[in-house]
Amino acid sequence: MMGFADRVRIKRTEETERLGLAGREGQVFGYTTPSVTDVAVVGILADDYAVNVHFKELAEGFWFADHLVEQIDHAPGTVMSLEGQNTAWVRLPNGGWQEKSSLG
Repeated sequence: MMGFADRVRIKRTEETERLGLAGREGQVFGYTTPSVTDVAVVGILADDYAVNVHFKELAEGFWFADHLVEQIDHAPGTVMSLEGQNTAWVRLPNGGWQEKSSLG
């Protein structure tokens, strides 16, 4: 199952090709319910659920129907922290997070 920060690849469809996103790799930044948030979604929704994928090389993210997003891995080594906190979390290969405190 995909989760926050996972590395993913966008599947090839006519629409993803036209947008120049087919085959691109990015990182999952979040999820939403499009009927509530009214975001523009790439692809036809099977459910009221979309995945936000951020592409570092484009410095931009897009919302996708989840069937267009395939997981590559859990992006081990990704570090997540909160401003003003002395704690960070490091992504493990199994998708879990390990807390690291007293960051310098």
